[in-house]
This record gives sequence, C-alpha cells and structure tokens, in this order.
Amino acid sequence: MNTPRSNFPPTAEMQATDAAHHLHPFTHGDALNAKGARIITRAEGAFLTDSDGNEILDGMAGLWCVNIGYGRDELAEAAARQMRELPYYNTFFQTSHPPVIALAKRLADLAPGDLDHVFFAGSGSEANDTNIRLARTYWAARGKPEKRVIISRKNAYHGSSVGAASLGGMQAMHGQGGLPIPDITHIDQPYWYGEGGDMDPEAFGRERARQLEAEIHRLGEHNVAAFIAEPIQGAGGVIIPPESYWPEIQRICDAHDILLIADEVICGFGRTGAWFGSETYAIRPDIMTIAKGLSSGYQPIGGSMVTRHVAEVLNAHGEFYHGYTYSGHPVAAAVALENLRILEEDGIVEHVRDTAAPYLAEKWLQLADHPLVGEARVKGMLAAVELTPDKAGRAPFAAPVGTVGLRTRDICFQTGLVMRNVRDSMIVSPPLILDKPEIDLLIERAVQALDTAKKGLEADGLMTAG
Repeated sequence: MNTPRSNFPPTAEMQATDAAHHLHPFTHGDALNAKGARIITRAEGAFLTDSDGNEILDGMAGLWCVNIGYGRDELAEAAARQMRELPYYNTFFQTSHPPVIALAKRLADLAPGDLDHVFFAGSGSEANDTNIRLARTYWAARGKPEKRVIISRKNAYHGSSVGAASLGGMQAMHGQGGLPIPDITHIDQPYWYGEGGDMDPEAFGRERARQLEAEIHRLGEHNVAAFIAEPIQGAGGVIIPPESYWPEIQRICDAHDILLIADEVICGFGRTGAWFGSETYAIRPDIMTIAKGLSSGYQPIGGSMVTRHVAEVLNAHGEFYHGYTYSGHPVAAAVALENLRILEEDGIVEHVRDTAAPYLAEKWLQLADHPLVGEARVKGMLAAVELTPDKAGRAPFAAPVGTVGLRTRDICFQTGLVMRNVRDSMIVSPPLILDKPEIDLLIERAVQALDTAKKGLEADGLMTAG
C-alpha cells in the first residue's frame, strides 16, 4: 500500500469544520456535532486508523461492502488507468464502452441461473428504484399493466431513496417524507428470536413465508408484480431465516406468477460463502440487486441483474425511459472488474466457505454463553448477538429499545472494534479476508465490550426486563 497522507489538520479542527458544513446520513446532527465526528484517516486490510492514531478492527467492512479489505493498490491502479483512457462516458443513446461491456459479461458468467443481463446504477438504492420500474414495465409489456403491487417485508432495508425506502419496511424511514409510495405492501419478517414465541423455528419459517401467499390472495394475483427480499436481512439485524423459509417463498412465487427479486446488495460477492446468497438458499430470482461488494466499496456502483426472459420482454417493448448519468461509469466498471478478478484469483469466496466462515461460526456461537446474550447467530461472514437481561425468556430490556445496543456500540469503539447495533442486537459483517488470528481478535474485543457493557448496565440499574 502507498504511504498514506498524514498532514491532516488536528482532530478538533476537522470536527468543527465537519459540524459547520456536513450533513451526515442517518444521524441526529445536533447530537453528533456536540460530541464531534469520529475521523477515519486511513485503512489497511481489515483495520482502520482514526485521526488520533487509534487502530480499529472494522467488523462491518465499512457499510457491509469492503469485501477484499482496504488498501488494494490494484484497484487504485485500475481506476487511474481508466481515468487516463476514458474517465467518463454515458451509456445512453445507443452508446457503450469497453469496461461496461466486459463487466456485464463477467457478471452474466458469475450470476446464478440465467441472470445474464444487467442494468447499471450508482448504488443499491438506485438499483432497487430501477427494480420497481423494471417489474412494472415487464408486466405492462406482457399486457398486464394492472400487475403493479410489490410485496416486501417489515423491517427490510432496500435503500433510502424514495422508491427504495418504500420497498423497505422500516417505520422510522416511512415516517419522513410521505413514504411508502403507493402499491407497495409489507408482510412480517422471518425473525424467530424476536417474533417466533414458542413456535419451532422451521414451523415459524413456513408460517412467515405463507404470509406472502395470503397477501397475494388479499390483493389478487392479477395485481401483484413482485416480491422483494434479502436472502439474509442485513440492516434489519442480520435476520437469518429458518431453513424452511426460502423454499416456501420460491414455491409461492412460482405458483402465483410473480417476479422474485433477491436483494443481494449485502449477501452478494462472497459474504455467505457462495458468490451470491441466492446460491446459498437455492433461490431462483428473476431480478437480482447488486452493489457494495461488487467493487468492495472502492467505487460507487450497483445494478439490477435480470433473467434472459425478462430482458427479452423488456427489449421487445420499446424504449425504457429510465437511467442514470453514471449508469455503467467506466471508472467504476473498471474497478469492479478488478475487484472481481481479485475475489476469484485470490480464492476469497472459497476462503470464506472453507476457512473464515466455519471458524467465525465456531467462535461466534460461543458468545451465546455470555450472560448478556440471548442468542448468537451466524451465516457466512454475517453474525449477530441479541442482548437481553433474561436469557431464558428472550426478554427485551425495560429501557427504550436501542438504549442498550447504542451503549454497547460505543463501548465497542473504545475497545477497538466496529460492531454495529440494531435495536438491542449487535451485528458484524467483516471483510471477507479475515484470517483466524483476526477472527480471534474480533471475538476477544467483542467479549471485552460485552463484559464492560454488562457491568455498566448493572451499575445503572438497566439489567431489567421490560
């Protein structure tokens, strides 16, 4: 890795400038500005360094995206080469360029089934907005314009643009900006720990899947265009569905002639131990959303992959009045191609499948023995622990939801670990390159944070069930 720049202004000065001019995503601005933003100045492998020189193990791979780790010069070089040759051109108006052509072909070769066409976007949010229009345009082209409704899940996350946030099922997001838009509905999520009660997990998985069939009947099959879901819900709290769930979802989509959209923004490109989460769960999507790990976060890029049949219908329909200035940006495409080469040639997906994921599972599941943990779950390089004051009863805390999780998240940073909280669960999604000693370090710091959190909760009288 090249020597990083180190002549930044002092931390306090950067924090003040940030507070004066920067509106952060998913942030209470006044609260952040009062304490000052954490300033990350460089990164290497799985580790970050902040402006005060602290080294932090990035247990979230940025935002679920830095799959190959930080500091790969090959991607910087690919970007520089492309910037010198063709820094930008669009793919509108019957035009293309070599990097986007090569990337489309590479993705067609990698994707499961006959997902062999891709519509490029700049992010997963843009791609899921695209999916709304793709699904509705597809059915209109087949002479069924009334098939407009898209069914999603409560607590799902599909992005934060108007369309994508409507597809998502997070109530806090729907409370801002007049969401969801019309013709999007939501069914319950397959969250056994929080919502399964005394049901057997496999029976619970089937029951939650069959809510899709009930919703189709309620709406009328002739009105339903698609169902969208992540193979594993990421931002919702690493909700790993029971094994019974996806086979039943697939059966229902097939039986009722609706498109199945697999949102692979988080699960794609090796995170579950296969190239795509759809392979892990034997899902056969008609449309597949990709982003994040496509470039390992080194460039903003996303896309919607569609099956040959869907592409043929759309192509025959006439002009698709949709696109983005940066659809298939040549620099982003070149970086994505190099990222895919590294994933393949370095055997990173196989490393996850054969080494990293099994070892993480072995160590992570031991966290279930911690007195603050009600459940530990893991799939590939995605994992969560549920925090509870009452392990046997899976009880929530009496404190407002998220209080304990947020406290624990802040403690994690103090111990040198990025571990995110969702409500009162703690989740990780580390770079796929982690080796066994780094996984040991992640677990060691997680245990340290849990111990410290429990001690503080007891001292403050917060280890009580609601």
